[in-house]
Amino acid sequence: MMKEYNIAVVGATGMVGRKFLQVLEERKLPAASYRLLASRRSAGREVEFMGRTYEIEELNEHSFDDGRTDIALFSAGAGVSSRFAPIAAENGALVIDNSSAWRMHEDVPLVVPEVNPQDIAEHKGIIANPNCSTIQAVVALKPLHDRYGIERVVYSTYQAVSGAGMGGYRDLENGISGDPPEKFPYPIFGNILPQIDVFDEDGYTKEELKMINETRKILGDPGMRITATTARVPVYYGHSESVNAELKKPFELDELVQLLRSAPGLVVQDETESGSAAGTYPMPLTAAGRDEVFVGRIRRDRSVPNGVNLWVVADNIRKGAATNAVQIAEEWIKMQSGDRA
Repeated sequence: MMKEYNIAVVGATGMVGRKFLQVLEERKLPAASYRLLASRRSAGREVEFMGRTYEIEELNEHSFDDGRTDIALFSAGAGVSSRFAPIAAENGALVIDNSSAWRMHEDVPLVVPEVNPQDIAEHKGIIANPNCSTIQAVVALKPLHDRYGIERVVYSTYQAVSGAGMGGYRDLENGISGDPPEKFPYPIFGNILPQIDVFDEDGYTKEELKMINETRKILGDPGMRITATTARVPVYYGHSESVNAELKKPFELDELVQLLRSAPGLVVQDETESGSAAGTYPMPLTAAGRDEVFVGRIRRDRSVPNGVNLWVVADNIRKGAATNAVQIAEEWIKMQSGDRA
């Protein structure tokens, strides 16, 4: 009989936390029990989940004292994770953290299951879920890196407002009526903001630096040359990315496309015909609610040797956050049962 696990969801009432619950219902992990935790403000609220009513517990320093939690899925922000993830881990839980708190810690694996599942085994109690924009990019880059090697990457992203949480979502919704923004520095409706997160001293934003540094860590190539420009666009769900990669080895385009078609977690949507007014390619509308990463507009970049352009789209709240974290839990459970080497 498969072992069942006691699972806690921290931040269960937030946008990603609620998506955690939806994904957990769909994927049906072998769970003996669930606990739903959040801030004092949300404590006592009732949530329908797995066919029963759960009362939200307040997260505090003693939430994991009984040592019964096997897996703790955190999505409550970096401050909460910095404070409480070590407490959960010290009490025997495997923490899978969706915030930025632990991603670049040297002894914390940063995992996308389609890319580097082997790193899960190196955890010391905490596994970090990467940034949403990084997750979908590396799912597409991994097969190219394995086959050809990657010399340089240029990221240009077009990111949905839901990546900024409910505040971002409301800014777009309210902006349609002409209300001023509360989350973003400028209106997002009918606009594009070439700034996600705060600026660093060299003019890059923290989001851009996350993509650069996390890609290097996940792909295991600290010297990879990467640059990024990230922008917020008036779309509710689904991040889109233009990914330009210069490969180390020559490639045949047909072979490269087939490589992407056979890669785990990727769906190729790439039908274009000369003179056609409408091709088939990934879009946020069609990626919304899906767990896969979609890639299209695959074409040779003739301005550099061995260059290729990709258009990569994914649901940022599902694959970019909740689903990826639950997939990490699934991989860890397989390791416990001996299903993985």
